[in-house]
Amino acid sequence: MLDAAGVGIIIPTLPELIADVGDLSLDASKNYYLLIGVAYAGMQFLFSPVVGGLSDRFGRRPVLLFSLFGLGLDYLIMFFAPSLIWLVIGRCVSGMFGASYSTAMAYIADISTPEKKTQNFGMVGAAFGVGFIIGPAIGGFLGEVGVRVPFLAAAGVSLINFIYGFFVLKETLPVEKRRPFNLLRSNPIGAIIQLPKYKELGLLFGVIFLYYSAGTAIQFTWVYMTKEKFDWSEGDVGLSLAVVGICVAIVQGALSGFFSRRFGNVRTGYFSMIMFVLSAVGIGMASEGWMLYALMLPYAITGLAGPAIQAIMSNNTKDSEQGELQGTVTSVLSLAEIIGPLIMMPLYALTTVGMPDDERIFGTPYYAAAVLVAIAALLFYWATKRFRTEELKENSNVLDAPIAASKQS
Repeated sequence: MLDAAGVGIIIPTLPELIADVGDLSLDASKNYYLLIGVAYAGMQFLFSPVVGGLSDRFGRRPVLLFSLFGLGLDYLIMFFAPSLIWLVIGRCVSGMFGASYSTAMAYIADISTPEKKTQNFGMVGAAFGVGFIIGPAIGGFLGEVGVRVPFLAAAGVSLINFIYGFFVLKETLPVEKRRPFNLLRSNPIGAIIQLPKYKELGLLFGVIFLYYSAGTAIQFTWVYMTKEKFDWSEGDVGLSLAVVGICVAIVQGALSGFFSRRFGNVRTGYFSMIMFVLSAVGIGMASEGWMLYALMLPYAITGLAGPAIQAIMSNNTKDSEQGELQGTVTSVLSLAEIIGPLIMMPLYALTTVGMPDDERIFGTPYYAAAVLVAIAALLFYWATKRFRTEELKENSNVLDAPIAASKQS
C-alpha cells in the first residue's frame, strides 16, 4: 500500500515537473514523459529476473527491504533533479529497485494455499488500490503547493515503508527450499529462454503481455487526456486517480476471492477482459468528465484478470521456483510497459498535437487497447483448455457433494 502511495503521489505532477525542468510546453513534454516511462520499464525488464532469482537464493525479506530503501533514494534524486537527464536517471534507479514486485508476489505465493492464491494476489491489488487512493490525492494537493513537493513526500513514504518492513516483515522461504542463484537463468534473455519450460503456461505470458500493453494506454495518457480534453487541474487528476484506487480496492479486495471460488480463474479472466474492452471504448468516447467517473467501477473490474492468471501459473509451478516465475512474469510486464507506451503515446500525439481543438481525437489509445485485449482473450481461450476442463470438474464435484451426502444419509 505504501509502495503504491509513493508512486501515486508523483503521477499528477510528473508532466509539470518535466515541463518545468526542461523549460517546455505541456505538449512538448510528452516525448520526454514517454522516454522517462520507457526508461523505468526498461530497467524493470532488465532487473526483475535478477531480483526474483536473488529472492529464491537469499529469501524474500532482504530483497524487499533493499528495494524499498532504494526507492526512497530515487525519489530524492528526482526531488533535487536540476535537468531532464537527472529525471531519467531517477526513474532508471526507480525501475531497478521497483523490480521488487516479483519478490512481493513470490512472498504471497509462499504463504498461500492453492485455493487462496487468487484471493491473496487480489489483496495485493487491493493494497495497491488503497495506496492509489492516498497517493494521487496527496500528490494532487501537494502539487498545488509546489511541483517538486510530491517527490519529497514520496521519498518519505518509501523510507517509512522500509522502516516498517524492517521491524514487521518475516521471512517466508525456508532455507531448505532455496536454490542457488544462476545468472544465466536470472536475466531477461534467460527468463525469455526459460518460457518453453512452462509448457502450457507459455501462451499465458503472451496474454499478460498484450493485457498489460493495453493498460499503458491509461497509465501514460490519462493525465494529458484529462487536462487537455476536460481542462482538469493537478488536484482534479489526483482526485480521479484516488477514485479509481477506491474502485480497485473494492473489486480486488472484496471480489477476487469470490469470483475465483464461484466461477473459477478461467471464467474470471474472461469476464475481466470483456469489461476491459467495454470500459476502454467508453473512456475513449467520453465527451464529459463525469462520464469517466461513471466508468471507473467497470474499469476496476478489469483488475480481476491479473490475480486469476497469476494464480493459474503459480499453482502449476514448484515452490522453489516461485521467485523465478514471478521474475519472468515481471519481465514480461516490464516489456509490455516498454512496447505499450511506444504504441499508445505516439497514437495519442498523432491525433492531438498541433491539431485544432475541434479535430483532436483523444480516444485513439483506448480503442487500440480494446483491440489488444480482444486478441489477448483469444489467446487466453487457447491457453486455458485444460484448466477449463479441470475447473468444470471441480465445480461439478462441489455441486455434487451435498447430493451425495444426502443419498448416503
